[in-house]
Amino acid sequence: MIKHKVVARHSGVEASDRLSVQMIKMCVGAVLRYEEVDEPCEVSVFVTDDHKIRELNLEFRGIYSATDVLSFPMQEFSPPGWASLEHKEPDPDTGMLPLGEIVISAPNVGRQAREFGVSLDQETAYLTVHSALHLLGYDHMDDEDKKEMRAREKAIMREIGF
Repeated sequence: MIKHKVVARHSGVEASDRLSVQMIKMCVGAVLRYEEVDEPCEVSVFVTDDHKIRELNLEFRGIYSATDVLSFPMQEFSPPGWASLEHKEPDPDTGMLPLGEIVISAPNVGRQAREFGVSLDQETAYLTVHSALHLLGYDHMDDEDKKEMRAREKAIMREIGF
């Protein structure tokens, strides 16, 4: 069995807004299994507040608003998916391939869970799965890509019980 490393941490998040680190790690692992990632990889997940994610959204996307999740891939996939990654450079210190970082706004997840009428865990799972797929090169910029990404999200969400 491939051992992946998922590091998830909270920063600047009120105790009442904290998300399940266990759920986040499980979801990233489910994406990596579903996509048949066959080399040890590392993913970092940073759970923060609206202020910090707004700053990051402005810095990296030029949009001054608090979004729900941002993904910062460290590998290039073309086309999307693990099988398309040709050039793999593991971190020399860990021997693991860094896939990237996910940043989640905990307050935004809570608001969206209430708005959509789902549990906090379900919304956390969906956003984690969505952003982990982004790390593997999936996107939703055009209708065909969106359809492919949504199908994967649904399949993975079913696998983890949602």
